[in-house]
Amino acid sequence: MKDGAKTPRPIATRGSDRVFLACMAVLGGTYVVLLAATVGADILYTTPGHLWRALQSPEIRHAIRLSLLSCTLTTLLSLWVAVPIGYLLARVRFPGKALLDALLDIPIVLPPLVIGLSLLILFQAAPLRALERVFPITYAVPSIILAQFMVACAFAVRTMRATFEQISPRHEQVALTLGCTRAQAFWMVVLPSAKKGVLTAATLAWARALGEFGPILVFSGATRMKTEVLPTTVYLELSVGNLEAAVAVSLLMVAAAVAVLLLLRGQGIANAFDRPL
Repeated sequence: MKDGAKTPRPIATRGSDRVFLACMAVLGGTYVVLLAATVGADILYTTPGHLWRALQSPEIRHAIRLSLLSCTLTTLLSLWVAVPIGYLLARVRFPGKALLDALLDIPIVLPPLVIGLSLLILFQAAPLRALERVFPITYAVPSIILAQFMVACAFAVRTMRATFEQISPRHEQVALTLGCTRAQAFWMVVLPSAKKGVLTAATLAWARALGEFGPILVFSGATRMKTEVLPTTVYLELSVGNLEAAVAVSLLMVAAAVAVLLLLRGQGIANAFDRPL
């Protein structure tokens, strides 16, 4: 046998591999089928007329505009916080790092309603209550952004930390030895290398903010033409028995989420083609 030649595997072993992979596909496929069936059920239940009437509703159009605005602002705020926190967790050792790491996971593991209730209690404290006399937050548009930010930022932080941990610190060390300050090395070397992670964190934060419901319902309420976003629109339409409008709005949210995910996947495919062979 020549050096480097692959040893053929026994036919029985290959057959066993096929059975194993088939079992894995069947087990995993049950979830995929269920997911596709739920989306398909919404599509079959809704007609173009339902979608058109939903888009003609002033309340739903207001909810769409407010959702787009709040999700975008939430994403920018999340990146503004997630990039420095992710960098510090990935690069710096400091006392209490494990405690901070656990604290940042609280919005991920807590029920969303608890986060909204905690925000509501926080803004009942005397200093923040005085602030609200000048700049209303609770049951106003700023409360929507804050409620979305509390959850979306946690996902962005996890993404940015993983991104910075995958970037070799050697390039940053070389920049430091060449006379760069730590800030210059970050802006000129580290952050450009983390652009894919920044895009992923922004996508996750935006998509998570779009689907946030519990904290907004508790902290912002669901007032028509004031604090109504797409998730609360679904809740309000269901509460009055307008199932067709609720499903139509749900499909709009599904379409927006799919568009964001396709944007992220398309960016990954484009980057793959840009790599040298």
